Amino acid sequence: MTMNEQSHEAWGEPFFGTASAVQSFDMGELLLLAYDLGDMINQSAEVAEYLYWKHVVEQDQEVQVLAKRFAKAKEAFGETERFGRFHPDYHAAKDKVKEIQRELDAMEAVSRFKAAEQTLDELLHEIATQVAGSISDTIKVPGNERAGGGCGSGGSCSCGSGGCG
Repeated sequence: MTMNEQSHEAWGEPFFGTASAVQSFDMGELLLLAYDLGDMINQSAEVAEYLYWKHVVEQDQEVQVLAKRFAKAKEAFGETERFGRFHPDYHAAKDKVKEIQRELDAMEAVSRFKAAEQTLDELLHEIATQVAGSISDTIKVPGNERAGGGCGSGGSCSCGSGGCG
C-alpha cells in the first residue's frame, strides 16, 4: 500500500458521515493517527533521500567552506542593502553573493540536496492539503512557494540561510 493510500485510509473521512454530519471523534485516536502518519512520512523514500543528501552536504568540507564564504558575502550584502542601489558597494556585494550561490548550486551534493528538499516539501504540502481537505473544503493550506526571491531580493538564499549545513 502506498503512503498516499495509507494516509487516505487513515484520514479518508474521519469526521464526516454519509450525510456529511459532523461525527464525534476520540482525541486519543486522532493523535494516534497523527503519529502513524508522522511515522509513515519518516519512513518514506523522500525523507531517506533528503537525510542522505543533508548528511553528504554536512560532511563535504568544500561545501562547508563555500557556505561560510556565502554567509559572509550575504552579510556584507545585507549591510549595503539598507541603502539599496545607492550604496557604492551594493552591486559588487550582490554580484559576489550570486557568484558564490552559483558555485554552491553547481556542486552535485548541494543540487541533489536541494532537489530532495523540494521533493520532501512537495510531499508535506500534499499531505497537509489532504488533511485539511478531509476536514473541510474551506480550510486554507499555505502555498508551497517560498516567500521572497533570491539573495538579491532579501529572500532566502539556500546554503547561507541554513539549508546546506
